[in-house]
Amino acid sequence: MSPGLLASPANGCIPLIPVVETEFAAWLERQQEPLRRWLAATGFKAKPGQYSLTPAADGQLQAVIVGIGRADDLWALGGLPSSLPEGDYTLVGDFEPRQLERLSLGWALGAYQFTAYKTPKRPPARLALDPACDAERIERQVAAIGLTRDLINTPAEDMMPEQLATATQALGQAFGASVDQLIGDELLAQNYPLIHAVGRASAHPPRLLDLRWGDPGHPKITLIGKGVCFDSGGLDLKPSSAMRLMKKDMGGAATALGLARLIMSSGLPVRLRVLVAAVENAVAGNAFRPGDVLRSRRGLTVEIHNTDAEGRLVLCDALAEASDERPELMIDFATLTGAARVALGTDMPALFCNDDELANGLLTAAAQEQDPFWRLPLHRPYRDMLDSKIADLANASESSYAGAITAALFLQEFVPTDLPWVHFDLMAWNLKTQPGRPEGGEAMGLRALFAWLEQRYGGD
Repeated sequence: MSPGLLASPANGCIPLIPVVETEFAAWLERQQEPLRRWLAATGFKAKPGQYSLTPAADGQLQAVIVGIGRADDLWALGGLPSSLPEGDYTLVGDFEPRQLERLSLGWALGAYQFTAYKTPKRPPARLALDPACDAERIERQVAAIGLTRDLINTPAEDMMPEQLATATQALGQAFGASVDQLIGDELLAQNYPLIHAVGRASAHPPRLLDLRWGDPGHPKITLIGKGVCFDSGGLDLKPSSAMRLMKKDMGGAATALGLARLIMSSGLPVRLRVLVAAVENAVAGNAFRPGDVLRSRRGLTVEIHNTDAEGRLVLCDALAEASDERPELMIDFATLTGAARVALGTDMPALFCNDDELANGLLTAAAQEQDPFWRLPLHRPYRDMLDSKIADLANASESSYAGAITAALFLQEFVPTDLPWVHFDLMAWNLKTQPGRPEGGEAMGLRALFAWLEQRYGGD
């Protein structure tokens, strides 16, 4: 069972009573006078996130009353595991199974702690899962998101391409998937020149990781992750302030692996493939340079305008490989541009898609799952911003405008027009702690994507 959860209510659990703010007055009228006086004296108004510790006659904690905005708000209880006194709690109230499941999932995600390097000050409070919940479904989601967060939070010293490969192999082994990898000069021999070029200056050889799972007769779904384990910016070196969080530049790969874990653990009837281009964008005498022209796996030549626009280079070789197999759906994840963060902020990934019906379905799932992202256009008139005088295209625009769109248009050059494709440009990081979302690595869009996949392809 995940930290912060109990398999079922047990003796000694403290009642946790969520009250919807708009229903507080009617609820209060049904309570006994001592409780009404206590709540009035402590100023409890059932505002979302507000809670009251109510004492028993002997001074012990009798119950916790917590205000929520609505009964199906995923994050309503997400801040409580670290703020309530240590102990075991059980939900009390008239809730539907889906509401109980969402409240419990939000609690569990808020109980996450990254403990690899520092012992937490305290363990999270634990919530007993109501028997009406699908406990296994909650556990699968918590495990997938926990994997993503752990991978992103791990410092680059311990999460270079070889460690990312080890994590991928462990995931494959856990679910009976095959995992192959090409390392270093094998990438050149097998025609993945851009992945090799970006990673060749590192002491940690670049790799292409390839996980396959499921019945070959099922619909083919391919996930592609940007696995830049650390990004110095290459020879167009980033300033130090911009490097501080660059351990998270493999957040796209971590998200792809987390989603893969959820797909496999749920037994979704698809033929899954995950491609991760794992590199470190480092500086050395053999680093690729501004002005170089590199040939991609697809055969298109790319002039390097900026070595800090390296994520799209490793992705385009992986996209070319993925599309050769003609999957039914291809999804890539990347911490690709600061421009997407300027447009949408840090909480909301940018979605690009070449299929309107697919995009609309994903946006609907995002709203339903409280896992937001927003669609930006693949605006073809901006394609000429990537023109090069000496190559088929440049890897970055000279303009400061539309950076997220031009990056997506660059990737689109390596995707067949008739192949459904989704590109997520995401932050993969919480800059501050919010209920259910601790500061640090984050699995953005994962739950929404899985909900859409599950609806389309069905489960066991």
